[in-house]
Amino acid sequence: MAVSEELLEILVCPETKQPVQLASADVLKKLCEDIAAGRVRNRGGETLTEPIEEGLVREDGRILYPVDDGIPVMLIEESIEL
Repeated sequence: MAVSEELLEILVCPETKQPVQLASADVLKKLCEDIAAGRVRNRGGETLTEPIEEGLVREDGRILYPVDDGIPVMLIEESIEL
């Protein structure tokens, strides 16, 4: 389930207030490879073990917020540094 365009228009990073956009397939592929290799922790310190199928990337390209079943998880501690 994809994030609606209407929601994307109003969502911003809760930390910097920068706009977010859907992560590209290339970003998600690289992230999932790193997760499979055990190299990814969220900003709360939890090691990720499940692939990320959808995410929102902050405008500066440094942070990804995962999308879980079509629902953006806009919590700083759940975000992932890219």
